[in-house]
This record gives sequence, structure tokens and C-alpha cells, in this order.
Amino acid sequence: MEKSIDNATLSAVENAEISGIQTVWDRYAAQLPQCGFGETGLCCRHCMQGPCRISPFGDGPKAGVCGANADVMVSRGISRAVAAGTASHGGHAKHMAHTLLKSAMGEAPDYPIRDEAKLKAVANRIGVNTNKRDMKAIAMDVATKALEDFSEKDSPLVCAATTVTKGRVDTFLKFGVVPTGIDSAIAESMHRTTYGVDSDPVNILLGAIRCALADYAACHMATDIADILFGTPTPVATRANLGVLKKNAVNIALHGHNPLLSDIVAQVADEKGMNDKAKAAGASDGINVVGVCCTGNEIMMRHKIPMATSSVSQETVILTGALDAMVVDYQCIMPSLSGIGECYHTQLITTMPIAKIPKAVHIEFHEATAKESARKIIETAIEAFKKRDPNRVNIPDVSSTAFAGFSTEAIMGALSFVNKEDPLKPLIDNIVAGNIYGVCLFAGCNTVKVTQDANYSAMVKELAKNNVLILATGCASGAFARHGFMTPEATQKYAGPGLKALLNAVGQAAGLGGPLPLVLHMGSCVDNTRAADVAVAVANKLGVDLHMLPVVASAPEPVTEKAVAIGTWAVAAGLPTHLGVVPPVLGSKVVTEVLTSAARDFFGGYFIVEPDPMKAAEKLIAVISERRKGLGLSA
Repeated sequence: MEKSIDNATLSAVENAEISGIQTVWDRYAAQLPQCGFGETGLCCRHCMQGPCRISPFGDGPKAGVCGANADVMVSRGISRAVAAGTASHGGHAKHMAHTLLKSAMGEAPDYPIRDEAKLKAVANRIGVNTNKRDMKAIAMDVATKALEDFSEKDSPLVCAATTVTKGRVDTFLKFGVVPTGIDSAIAESMHRTTYGVDSDPVNILLGAIRCALADYAACHMATDIADILFGTPTPVATRANLGVLKKNAVNIALHGHNPLLSDIVAQVADEKGMNDKAKAAGASDGINVVGVCCTGNEIMMRHKIPMATSSVSQETVILTGALDAMVVDYQCIMPSLSGIGECYHTQLITTMPIAKIPKAVHIEFHEATAKESARKIIETAIEAFKKRDPNRVNIPDVSSTAFAGFSTEAIMGALSFVNKEDPLKPLIDNIVAGNIYGVCLFAGCNTVKVTQDANYSAMVKELAKNNVLILATGCASGAFARHGFMTPEATQKYAGPGLKALLNAVGQAAGLGGPLPLVLHMGSCVDNTRAADVAVAVANKLGVDLHMLPVVASAPEPVTEKAVAIGTWAVAAGLPTHLGVVPPVLGSKVVTEVLTSAARDFFGGYFIVEPDPMKAAEKLIAVISERRKGLGLSA
């Protein structure tokens, strides 16, 4: 199997092979063949009588030591994955909410409120009075209400209940999946899947959906607060791929998911004093900050900072020999970075107390002294630059233009240039007319199990050719950015006639002199709720529920437990959701049936598992056609 379709990644991996350095692809090969029990979800180590495993074939044990059968084992496993994913997004959101509270109290001077309009919009939505009140007082109430969503309450999560259609709320109430606390939903999922508790697989899966909806609330909260503190993104032009590194600069990569760290480092890197220090150390081009993974998305759309690469290829930035510091916060960070950094001069810098890596320098990040910590980080990178071996620098001359920052507000703003009084009308009219056949949100990761970016590339071409509007977040955005799909030129090359006409009309009306990009970048993985907001607005405008819209989701290369949580709430929201990698559920006929079929009867959404990208695109187009017929539109 080819490792990647990206030439820059392949070049960096070739450097590693020559130097005898192991990468994620080497470690994956060493694991093969991987455990077949684990791949089907038929293993359990949740008590010390195990690990237990159940044979998927005619012979072998049919239950674990405690009597849990395949359906129980698989449902417990997938539910725990949802809980872990929700804990990750919940931790991120809680960190954001605490920082907003500290900002309002004057305890985080480096985090002023940058988008007062967004603060007021969020406050009004969740029931906080904004009339003639000071911004800090409003922010304090918003932060307090956000933090209340983590504990058990007598009412639904405000970040969820106020951002979906009434029909969705009614459906969630009907099936008893309304979460009343983010942390309590996680705790309940872990409790019910522990030894000797819930052994009804359908009930366990309903609990997983309840937890996933808490994940949705956490994602929405994190996005809202990031916009309040750092500004709601608007479209910007930048570049992506390893070619964004500079030979004569102090190169700093920001990697992880927390904009509280990355945004401040990006701000400080622009300070004249910092750049003067870099130049004094011999870096004639000063400081060059690049992004990796979801942190890369955050700083790309707010600071025009280029994105070097995504999750599965994160090691390649170090393999260029030109990276002076890899600065990480939390989530999707490979422990291997430390060892690979030691093979070069690169300094790995950890910043969060819950995410330390042996042999890395730890510069703990605190909101009260954010810029002070950022300066220390950059000074550490400058010292590492002095140790760089110029003979080992090999930066692939590969990068692509990328237009990023299409937040919900930015999309509505662009549409308002076409119709100021009713911005949604141009989009809805084009969907009704068939110029826009449907909408697909691409999300998720890159995985070592398939050729990196191949599924994304094949699917986007096929869907766009059939006039499907493409939205993207997370490492899906990284894939599209590296391969030039987030450009007006890609619209001209790949879009079907109806899609091309709309993107061109909106782009011209907005004064861009050409079409919008083929793929609209909506942010990091927590920002999937931006796409949900667009869908909810359309559904409310039409007076229908989400499960009726010609809207689908796709994760062609999922990896993390966060992706499991996101996919689960997308299904609960009513979206048919494609997975390009088979999840560990095939060991249970009940779980497989519920996730791919029965969920449709409950929520309208369901999983479509299809590793072949062309077949996956065909299936999504067929689903869109079916939904168009349901709305009485031409198929």
C-alpha cells in the first residue's frame, strides 16, 4: 500500500528510511497482522478476570467469563469510545469556559473579548440578559452558564438544546437520550459499561448516543468561546504542506487542539523583539510559525498561518531537518515525536499538565501569564535553531494555496451579498432547483490503515462533479488544503455546472472576482457544529427537521475516539454518516444492525461503512437523491 498521495509526505518519509528513523507507517507494519478479535470488537479487559475474547466463528467461546456475549461486549466497547471522545472535547470546552470566566474577572489579561457581537449572540441564545450591560458582566454570565452544563442539572444542556431544531429535541426526549450534564453523561457511560451493570446492547447504545449529544454540546461551547476570545473566522488566503517551512527562519510548529495556547504564540511571534532575537541568532527570515492538525486549523483561519501537515504525518515536519520546535498542547500528539526530535536538533515542548512526554521540555502554560509563557517557548526555539545542521535540511518544495475561515457567520455573510434581506434564500433556491444537489460535511482524521488523503481526494472529486456542496473540518481540511481543493481554481476544475454557478455567483457578489473555493473550510474538529448550525438554519427556514435534508457527513479516514463521538451525534442529528474504515463492531450483529439500519428508524441518521471511496461517493449521492425525493424535489 502506498503510504500517501502527498509528495511532500513521501519525500520526508524517504528521508526517514535513509536515516533509519521509524515513522508511524513502520510501526504499523510491525503490528501486522493486527488482532482480529480487537478489529471486530470481540475483546474485553474491563475487569481482572479477563482479558476475554469471543470467537466470531463457529468454534471457540461465545461469552466472556462474566457471561457477556458478543453484543454486550461490542456495545460496551463502542460506548466507552464515545465516552472517551466526549471527555476529550469536554476537557477542551471546560478549559475554554474557565478562561472566558477568568477574562471576565480580569484574571487573564492576555485574553480580551475580541468579538462582542458573537458574545451577545451566544448570550441571547442561552438566555443571558445583554440589555445595557457591560461586556465583562455578560461574559461572566455566559461562562458561568457554560460551566453549569458540565454538572448534573434538571434541564437539558443549554449548549445543545438551543442549537438544534425543535424536532430534534422532541426526538431526543422520546428516546430518553437528552443529556443533562457533560461530565455526568461521561460518568454514566463509564458506569453502565463497567463489570456487572448494563447488559442490554440496545440500551447501552442509547446511553452512548446520550453521551455523544453531550459531546455535541461541548464542541459547540468550545467553538463559541473561541470565537468570542479570538474572533469569529472570516475567509483568508494562506498555504499548506511542508513547503511552508523556511530554510532561513526559526521554524515553530504548533500542534494539538487548544487555541488558548496557539493563538497567543502566534501573536507573540509577530512581536518585533522576538523576531530581532531570531535574526540575531542567524535566522535572516525571523520567526516562521506553522500549524499541524487542529491547532493548525485554528491559527490558519484566524492568523493566515500556513498549515504544514495533519495528524498521521505529524512526524514529517521534524523529518525535514528544518523544524526548531514542535510545541504541543493535547490530543492527537504522538509520543514518537520526542524520539524523532532527538534524531535532529528539534526541541519538543509540552505545555499542558495532563499531556507530558518524556524527554520533552515542559513549559507549563497558564492563562494569567500566557504571553510570558509564549515568549519562553519562542526563545527555546531560537536556542534550538542555533544547533540546526544545515546539511540535514531537506524541505520539500511542495505547497498549495488554501482559502480558510468559512465560519457559519462568514457563509451567511457571503450569501447576504446575493440577498441581504434573506441570506439563506440563494442556497435554498439552488438546492430546490437542483443546482446544489446536496451538502456533504467531511470530517475526521488521517489513518495509517489507508493511503493518506486518497479517500478524500477521490470522494471530493466525485461529489463535486455531481453538484454536492462540500464543507470540511479538522484533518479533512488539512487533506483538502494540501492538495489544492480549497481554491477557486479547484471549483473551476472539479465542480459540476450547478455547483460552479452558485459558487461563482456568491464569490462575484462578495467582490472576490471569482468563485468561492470548491471546499469551504469551517475549522478544527470541534468546529463540526458550525456545519450543524448551517443545516439547522436551513431546516428551520424550510420548517422541516434535520433528518429530511439532503445533507450527509463523511469521515473517510477516522482514527480517534473523538471521531466516534462526533459520528454518533451526527447520526443522532439525523445525518447519514459515512465511515471509510470499518469500526470495531462487526463482531456483533445487533450492534451492526442498530448503527447501520435501526438508528435510521429512531433518529433518521445511520452509519454507512464503505472503504472504497468511489462506492462511498455513489452511496452518499444515492442517499441525497432519496432525501430530495422525500422533500418533493427532483432527484
